[in-house]
Amino acid sequence: MQIMKILVLNCGSSSLKYQLIDMANETALAKGLVERIGIDGSRLEHKRDGGEKTQIVQDIPNHEVAVGLVMEALQHADYGVIKDVSEIKAAGHRVVHGGEHFTKSVIVTDVVKATISECAALAPLHNPANLIGIEACEKLMPGVPQVAVFDTAFHQTMPEKAYLYAIPYGLYEKYKVRKYGFHGTSHKYVAARTAEMLGKPIEQLKIVTCHLGNGASVCAIDGGVSVDTSMGLTPLEGLVMGTRSGDMDPAAVAFIMEKEGLTTKQMENMLNKESGVLALSGVSSDFRDIEDACAQGNERAQMALDVYHYRVARYVGSYAAAMNGLDAVVFTAGVGENGPETREAICSYLGYLGIKVDNEKNAVRGKERDFSAEGSTAHAMVIPTNEELVIARDTLGLCK
Repeated sequence: MQIMKILVLNCGSSSLKYQLIDMANETALAKGLVERIGIDGSRLEHKRDGGEKTQIVQDIPNHEVAVGLVMEALQHADYGVIKDVSEIKAAGHRVVHGGEHFTKSVIVTDVVKATISECAALAPLHNPANLIGIEACEKLMPGVPQVAVFDTAFHQTMPEKAYLYAIPYGLYEKYKVRKYGFHGTSHKYVAARTAEMLGKPIEQLKIVTCHLGNGASVCAIDGGVSVDTSMGLTPLEGLVMGTRSGDMDPAAVAFIMEKEGLTTKQMENMLNKESGVLALSGVSSDFRDIEDACAQGNERAQMALDVYHYRVARYVGSYAAAMNGLDAVVFTAGVGENGPETREAICSYLGYLGIKVDNEKNAVRGKERDFSAEGSTAHAMVIPTNEELVIARDTLGLCK
């Protein structure tokens, strides 16, 4: 196998996260974040493996300039890790929504780009930015293969009974209104790593993965295949999140709009950016702030956490039922990896599934750990996610 350095990019509307990964040993040679693209105060934070963090503050008007700045940082004499862009053999791009078109990662072509653009109606905040990142790389790295890795692809194995909404069927046929699910690369990585840690073939395991960050989703993975997940047509469905409402009565949306005189856009903004634990707690969308407020006796903050823990546990239980069993529940992403109290609170609902927590083992942040207590018949685990590595592996597989 030819050794390849692969650039992984995750473009948001005003940000760009990146890693340069050496696939010889799957090591991140450098990683960084470009923030506030097209906004005053734009900057790049870059860190090479084993080095200090470097910050570059300058005007970054668009994603093409941002990608160019990343290339310069990667080649810099003092903090770079390559001598020339030609050392980068391929670029892998996170693309949020692939609709029903993509069941796996693909090499980018004009047809693929047109389809990503077509799916932008389903992810208006993400797909256009993802596409801009791809086109910026095509300009700055001509001839280098570009690969699109879709958040939704892993969940395309869901059966109809899991993904269809009980609305007029013509709306599905015309507009593909259905559940798609997100965080697919994270759920895929964590499930595979769970099987490795347990020393069992993934085909023999029933796993519920909990990707708990500011955005959050739960996934039922039966034999390595996604059979259900909590996010829907958009990332708004499912769990209560940092600023997203999660599941609620659709009639409540119409009721609020009528009473408050809100437009569709205003209501969508409220549900996506002004709800969740931010709205419940009245404190913050950051779980660390909410936990601090709880410690000071803030009852609304405690109520917000209670709601959050309950909703996650409810989904875990329903997915154990959907798979007719459970071998492991796994926590990942910012809150899941770094919140032992969150993990303990959620697992306190799951004793009937055979889960017992060893609090000493659970006292860990950002590290892999099976924190099940002796006597557990199902495993409780924490595994830091590595979405970038999944993207790099898929890219390598397509570009050999």
